[in-house]
Amino acid sequence: MAGPDFPVQEYENRLEAIQSSMSTAGLDALFFNTEAEIRYFTGFRTLFWQSPTRPWFLVVPRSGLPVAVIPGIGAELMRAAFVGEVRTWSSPDPDDDGLTLLVDALRPFSRIGLMMGRETSLRMPLADFDALRAGLPGSTMIDATAMVQRQRMVKSEAEIATIAEICAIASKSFAAAPMLFREGQTLAEAFRAFKIELLRNGAEDVPYLVGGAGQGGYGDVISPPSEDRLRAGDVLMLDTGATLRGYFCDLDRNFAIGHASEVARHVHDTLWRASEAALEIARPGRTCRDLFEAMAGVIGEDGGDVGRYGHGLGMQLTEPPSLVGFDETELQPGMVITLEPGMRVGPGKIMVHEENIVIRNGPAELLTERAPPDLPVIGG
Repeated sequence: MAGPDFPVQEYENRLEAIQSSMSTAGLDALFFNTEAEIRYFTGFRTLFWQSPTRPWFLVVPRSGLPVAVIPGIGAELMRAAFVGEVRTWSSPDPDDDGLTLLVDALRPFSRIGLMMGRETSLRMPLADFDALRAGLPGSTMIDATAMVQRQRMVKSEAEIATIAEICAIASKSFAAAPMLFREGQTLAEAFRAFKIELLRNGAEDVPYLVGGAGQGGYGDVISPPSEDRLRAGDVLMLDTGATLRGYFCDLDRNFAIGHASEVARHVHDTLWRASEAALEIARPGRTCRDLFEAMAGVIGEDGGDVGRYGHGLGMQLTEPPSLVGFDETELQPGMVITLEPGMRVGPGKIMVHEENIVIRNGPAELLTERAPPDLPVIGG
């Protein structure tokens, strides 16, 4: 049976840090019911989250070990994780799917923090959450989003090493592009070949692989593959969120099939220079807005943008913060972020470029192998 992916000291450090923040904020406990937070504090990792049938709960007190309140099917794996008590019930239960156990676990606490803000969700029936609040008349629910996200934004060296490893796997897989992609190949075949290459090179899973292809650019950056065939003059883009030990890389690469138009070459060069501008100033003390504006300044030479220009990265494909004009989050050593500028090529077509970096004391460290400034051409 698999246990947590890191030594116990990693989880002890995480618990100590969050409990210190809880003490400062006057919180008695934190309540979590989503995968990323439960895994972050316990090391409990399973694909069973794909099933929406059962809720899972974790209570982190201001002192002492976390308490898991979970369906019995997960008891053995959870007991191998970084937790104290594990309370279980037979789930699914049509009348009481863990609610009584959860109320009992939270009743001793008067100020309970939970995730309420941006990029969070409630993974339990809303009716049960209403019943939970009604069952805790002496408790107050408080938004702990900023506290938890602030801690998770800064990765430990163990986390950074894992992300670096999956980034290296993805970079190596992209380097095999001339052997994987060809004119006349369907987009679905190209995706399949790349996914196999990622797994062959050591990726644990490839839960996210999107992209597109089209003459001189593509229509969007989130499509699943079609049966359309690659043609000379197409720009092919694949964007992968492959994982290793539950941590993501998130990078994309562009390839011209047969030949590249002058417009496509120019846009690729512009995007490369935009990411370079952000890379050069990515230092502690600068803000996400600074990086966004550095990239926008380069892209602004040619006009157009497609939204934010990067984001946090870790156990989730996208995490806070966002590289966007309204995010004033200050960069700190240990933050892992993507640089993802994009721009419009023409009517209905765009191109994007993405690298993964970690903020250090001094220059940022690239975790991905830097893409070349010239648009690579396959075949021709």
